[in-house]
Amino acid sequence: MNSLRPYQNDLVEQLRADWRKGYKAPCIVLPCGGGKSCILAEIARRTTGNGKRVLFLVHRRELVDQIVRTFIGWGVDMRLCDVMMVQTATRRIKKLPKPALIMTDENHHSSAQSYKRIYEHFPDVLRVGVTATPERLGGDGLGDVNDKLIIGVSVKWLIENNFLAPYDYYAPDVADLTGVHTKMGEYVAADIEKAMIRKAVFGDVIAYYRKLADGKKAICYCASIKHSEAMAQSFSAAGIPAAHIDGETPKEQRAEIIAKFRAGEVQILCNVDLISEGFDVPDCDCAILLRPTQSLTLYIQQSMRCMRYREGKRAVIIDHVGNYARFGLPDDDREWSLEKKQRKSREQGEEVKAKMCPDCFLTFNPKDNKEPLVCPYCGHIFEKKERREIKQQTAELKKIEGFRLRFDDPRECRSFNDLLEYAKRKGYKRGWAYYKAKEMGFLNDKGA
Repeated sequence: MNSLRPYQNDLVEQLRADWRKGYKAPCIVLPCGGGKSCILAEIARRTTGNGKRVLFLVHRRELVDQIVRTFIGWGVDMRLCDVMMVQTATRRIKKLPKPALIMTDENHHSSAQSYKRIYEHFPDVLRVGVTATPERLGGDGLGDVNDKLIIGVSVKWLIENNFLAPYDYYAPDVADLTGVHTKMGEYVAADIEKAMIRKAVFGDVIAYYRKLADGKKAICYCASIKHSEAMAQSFSAAGIPAAHIDGETPKEQRAEIIAKFRAGEVQILCNVDLISEGFDVPDCDCAILLRPTQSLTLYIQQSMRCMRYREGKRAVIIDHVGNYARFGLPDDDREWSLEKKQRKSREQGEEVKAKMCPDCFLTFNPKDNKEPLVCPYCGHIFEKKERREIKQQTAELKKIEGFRLRFDDPRECRSFNDLLEYAKRKGYKRGWAYYKAKEMGFLNDKGA
């Protein structure tokens, strides 16, 4: 009989306690590899075991069969459990039998209108979602769909307790960030983008694979389908067996490629975003990041794909695009909130371009959809647009031990906020930073 690990069972008990307290839609937060699918399966098993119906929502067709197999193996009564894509559930909403519980996989997608229509159609039904990153792709919290965050153990804890593998992280050396500003002790993402050269791959991908992970099975995340196909060809031409898969790869062909990857006949599996959220692939020891992203969710899921635990394993993450400079390392501690974040200016890249569906005329924000773009109401699939190709830049990759602000001398500070951080670490009073900033020309007489 299947059973939960103690930390997983604790989350289930916290959920039950929160429901008793009156919360209707908690979200369980647990890192990638922490066993979210097992937790959902146990909740569904208990619910259907009591004769109550469950509606389980996923955002990708590929995940339906995978979830069904997991649930059957866990003992869920599938006669009382509907597992379906959110687009399908939205279209059939008036015909769906009323569930006692709605479960949402990859809950960070749930602010999309397609999910909200289902939630609003069953306003008195309890809900639970799971995610490793409880924020929308634009960075906002999930307060419009969830009323409580149930925070599980950290990535560090999972590594220390042998539930995730330790890792080594290699990336372009971005230690010299002259001109990059900080805000509240953190680097400003817009300036990091400029420093990293947007849309660029640093270093020789094949050479660094051979140097850092030679012989290890690796998943390679690329910027476009064309880029992914080209990388698979390049690895193969170099004598390293590689293959490409994407969302349009026929199911049988995809299964054959993944089987070869499992058997070691394919060493490098190249894709764009397919092997990220919940997608079931065999264990690998290396993740190669060739796609710059502004999505913390995507970064976490892709970089941690190689960290599934195996005794004696040490994962290797090769980040050729400097994603760590935007988000930190995979096991950095992060604070989560249901609140919305302060809106960024258009100069910081947050301009929203709405899309209108030609079939049902719904206007929606495409930032909440993955390619291919799908209308959240009627399911219309927009024609794909190939991503612009990214540039190749010569650079040396170095082992990254951490990404923190380090100032050994006030003269190394580049802004008033840097001085505030320096003063905080030295135990100086706030006034010291103010007068030092004026002395160094960061503030004028008006304090600006």
